[in-house]
Amino acid sequence: MLWFRRDLRLADHPALLAAASDAGRRQAVVPLFVVDPQLWGPAGAPRRAWLIRSLRELRAGLAGRLVVLHGRPEDVVPALAAQVRADRVHVTADAGPYGRRRDAAVAAALGRDGRALVATGTPYAVGPGTITRPNGRPYAVFTPFFRAWAQHGWPAPAGSAAVATDTLWMRGVDSQELPAEPDPGTARWPDVGEEAAGRRWAAFVQAGLRSYDQRRDRPDVDGTSALSAHLKYGEIHPRTLLADLAAVRSAAGLSATPANAIDSFRRELCWREFYADVLWHRPESARANLRPEFDRMRVDPPGERFEAWRRGRTGYPFVDAGMRQLLAEGWVHNRVRMVVASFLVKDLHVWWTHGARWFMERLRDGDLASNQHGWQWAAGTGTDAAPFFRVFNPVVQGQRFDPDGDYVRRHIPELRHIAGGSVHEPWSAPDGYGHGYPERIVDHARERTEALRRYEEVR
Repeated sequence: MLWFRRDLRLADHPALLAAASDAGRRQAVVPLFVVDPQLWGPAGAPRRAWLIRSLRELRAGLAGRLVVLHGRPEDVVPALAAQVRADRVHVTADAGPYGRRRDAAVAAALGRDGRALVATGTPYAVGPGTITRPNGRPYAVFTPFFRAWAQHGWPAPAGSAAVATDTLWMRGVDSQELPAEPDPGTARWPDVGEEAAGRRWAAFVQAGLRSYDQRRDRPDVDGTSALSAHLKYGEIHPRTLLADLAAVRSAAGLSATPANAIDSFRRELCWREFYADVLWHRPESARANLRPEFDRMRVDPPGERFEAWRRGRTGYPFVDAGMRQLLAEGWVHNRVRMVVASFLVKDLHVWWTHGARWFMERLRDGDLASNQHGWQWAAGTGTDAAPFFRVFNPVVQGQRFDPDGDYVRRHIPELRHIAGGSVHEPWSAPDGYGHGYPERIVDHARERTEALRRYEEVR
């Protein structure tokens, strides 16, 4: 059996190769996905919708033979293994706190029947927990982790696509229906699945990579790879991306791609790996401050201002554009994620866990390690954190990274009548509030002073 989880693809899939090798020439592999209530229940509509679409694409690639079961994995996986007489259930290792507990429970249940859970590979280029400092302790700062990660290296992509033919997958195993897909409303969605991920990556390498280091902080342009959800669900593996980056660097025909752009993209991939490593060593950091001195920080309860932030009605256009993009697309540009997080924590004084929970509910690429530790970075409470006294000015950030105001006007129709960068300060325009845009709910300068006062109390 091959139990798919966060690896919804057929190419570059080491666990698939291991399952095919186990099956040999005369046997077949049962491909399985379990709709786990522990994961399905807390997931918001965007993540559920992406998952269902991705599973449909995977099922098509498996000649329609994907087996879907609903229930607790420790119950349904051993039961199916017994039904099809599978001695070994192959998986890609899961590094998350829940995934590790779940897999231990499944392995124990299989073991009682003389069967085994076999983990091969990881969703990351380098498995979390692999890289440590010379003294054996985990890295607490990104830059030395990045150096060690790059020096450690990673395997070449696995050649699993060649064996994933129709003849490999077992026929005639009963399957349940996929859950109903949530209605995405008017949300703008990219294509989903392994083929879509490959197309998106190829297009980015061809047209976007060469200027990535210069454009990646600009939400008003298409300057990022937009692969985060594809990576989240394992529709493409970071090892594949890293191999292609190495090929681009060495290919004379693509020498127009500067090394700085390639290195910048590699660093962004490594941030994802770093945060997964932090969560591996400190699973409590999904819900608690990594720096416990901030437990004493005075915070305000989420109330009307928090609701205004969630709905993109704070009166600060760059912040509101980001929050409306979240609602409309289930995705937010990374620069904007930092700005809206800083605004919630340091202008509204609401603690980061409330914002992180809202993001996990609304993001289509919601990944526990990246989301929680990205929020801790912005809040100044985490590993490699920006210092708490660094408070993003939402107006200056908009002027710097959306200089012509195109991003704001794209997401805030009430401000489309204001031309150019003036859109970041509607209070200075004669008719800035003439189309229903709200006035500022707080004064940034005053709240920055208040945030620093609270910081001094715990410093």
